[in-house]
Amino acid sequence: MDGVTEAGPRLADIASQAAVSEATVSRVLNGRPGVADPTRQRVLAALDVLGWERPARLRQRSAGLIGLVTPELTNPIFPAFAQAVEQVLAGHGYTPVLCTQLPGGATEDELVEQLEERGVNGIVFLSGLHADTAADPARYLALAERGVPFVLVNGYNERIRAPFVSPDDRAAMAMAVGHLADLGHTRIGLAVGPPRYVPSRRKAEGFTAALGERLGLGPEEAAAHIGHTLFSVEGGQVAAGALLDRGCTAVVCASDMMALGAVRAARERGLGVPGEVSVVGFDDSRLIAFTDPPLTTVRQPVRAMATAAVAALLEEIRGHPVQHTEFVFRPELVVRGSTARVRD
Repeated sequence: MDGVTEAGPRLADIASQAAVSEATVSRVLNGRPGVADPTRQRVLAALDVLGWERPARLRQRSAGLIGLVTPELTNPIFPAFAQAVEQVLAGHGYTPVLCTQLPGGATEDELVEQLEERGVNGIVFLSGLHADTAADPARYLALAERGVPFVLVNGYNERIRAPFVSPDDRAAMAMAVGHLADLGHTRIGLAVGPPRYVPSRRKAEGFTAALGERLGLGPEEAAAHIGHTLFSVEGGQVAAGALLDRGCTAVVCASDMMALGAVRAARERGLGVPGEVSVVGFDDSRLIAFTDPPLTTVRQPVRAMATAAVAALLEEIRGHPVQHTEFVFRPELVVRGSTARVRD
């Protein structure tokens, strides 16, 4: 069994992790029939999660290589997406090749060139240059002409003929502003990234519309409540600080990391969160529920988006026509301890 015993706690651990019976685990590990493929994949994934090597008889030849190009991994949402995409790919027999862009490291174009040299079957781009309206989309047009299938996550450009997968940024802002307005906040600010990025623009548009619908503010008034900054803790701190100095009692942030910066900005001014300032993040990366205070945030449907992205890419790889459009996924507001009713 290559290190996996038939009896004892290890078999039980695998069964618990995969949410199946020990008998099912035994059938899978012994290569016996009678187990549905999704269940078999759950058992094998449980082995991987628990850090145990798969039995040699169960190791399958890889269906091919898929490149995954991501930004830096310091923001926890990117590793979360990478892991979700890799798990879905593994379930289809593909081997992921993770390429991370680092300051001073290889550019997206250089990473793509390296992936093509390795003969990848396709590429998943996560928050890449396709999300930057200042970047030339010709690189993706050329990639398509070279016959490399690809899918683009979090960002949209109508000039690029490919499947796109994104969260509904406008709906996310409506949720966040609506929650804060229900708590009595009327001076709500937005800390968001540079306006040249599609997700930043959409969040700003959604925020402006929500302020108009819930608080009756016009576009010019709403613009004064928006702070464009860097997607980082420090960026969130700077933007939130300026918004707090303008009298905002609540700040919506474009990422959880920026929201942590907003909490820091409030505390620098002697303001309690959520007693005097409410803060809402965006992403719901894994550790955010354990911050001080636990962060109210808008959860990206990471697993659903990863599944859709891989499904679209595999259809492209198989030569089946895929609609070259944007698949938009609705996020979810997760209310925790960083928001509260405004003080009178």
